[in-house]
Amino acid sequence: MGAEGTLRRIALLLEYEGTAYAGSQLQRNAPTVQQTVEAALRSLTGEQTRLALAGRTDAGVHAKGQVGSFLTRKGYAPETFVHGLNAHLPDDIAVVAAAEVPLGFDVRRHARRRWYRYTVLLREARPALLRRFAWHLHGPLDLEAMARAAPLFEGEHDFASFARPDRARGRTVRTVYRCRLQRRGQLVLLDMEANAFLPQQVRRTVGALVELGRGRLSLEEVEALLRQPRPGAARWAAPPHGLCLMRVYYDEEIFGHAFAEAQDLPT
Repeated sequence: MGAEGTLRRIALLLEYEGTAYAGSQLQRNAPTVQQTVEAALRSLTGEQTRLALAGRTDAGVHAKGQVGSFLTRKGYAPETFVHGLNAHLPDDIAVVAAAEVPLGFDVRRHARRRWYRYTVLLREARPALLRRFAWHLHGPLDLEAMARAAPLFEGEHDFASFARPDRARGRTVRTVYRCRLQRRGQLVLLDMEANAFLPQQVRRTVGALVELGRGRLSLEEVEALLRQPRPGAARWAAPPHGLCLMRVYYDEEIFGHAFAEAQDLPT
C-alpha cells in the first residue's frame, strides 16, 4: 500500500473476450477495452487517468495475458485495485492481478516478447461453445505440411508481406522466437512469440498456412513471401476471433510473484 497523494504506477494483468469491442486501443464512437477499463478506474478512484496497454489487439481478438499500467495518487493496495475494478467492469473483462511498478515503467517498451495463439477448430459440425474463440474449418487440411512450414517464420525477417497493407510502412522487420503448429484433438493451435508484431501479422500467417494446407499455396510461395516482402502480399487474413494474446514477457523482478502465479494456468 502506498501513501495517499503520492504518485504511483500500477500494472494490471487483464483478460478479456474481445467479441464486443472494436479493439483494445481507444477509439472515437466505438467501445474498446481501454475505454472500458479507464471508465472503471474513474468509478473506483475518481481520477481521470490513461491506461497504457502492452499489446494492441484488433476488434474481436481476445487476451488471456494483456498487461496495462496507469498512474494514480490513491494509496490502495494492489489487490484492492483487482477487486475494486472487477466490481465496475463488465463480465467480458477481468483484472486478474495487480502490482506496483516503478514510475518509469513503460508497458510497451519494457516488454521483452509477446506470445499469441491462434485456434482453429477442425471438424464438420459447426461449433456452439467455441464459435467466438476458434476459426471453424472443415474439409481436407494437410496439417503435416503446415507444421513443416511454420518454423520458416522463426528468426529475423521483413514481415511486410504479412502486415495489413495500410500499416506495412516504416520498419517491418521483426524477430519471431517461436512459430509452431500443433494438433490437440479437433483443435489446431499456432503459437507465435516475437519481440513485437505488425498489425494482422499472426492472422495473415495463419491464413497463409491454411492456404498451404488446402493445397492452394506451395511451400516455395510461402518462402517467397518472406524472401521478397511486399506489403499485403499475404492477403489471407484469418478471422480475428481465433486469436488470443496469451502472455507478455518482462524481466521477472518488475512484478514480483503477483503476475507469475496468476498466469500459472494450463495452456
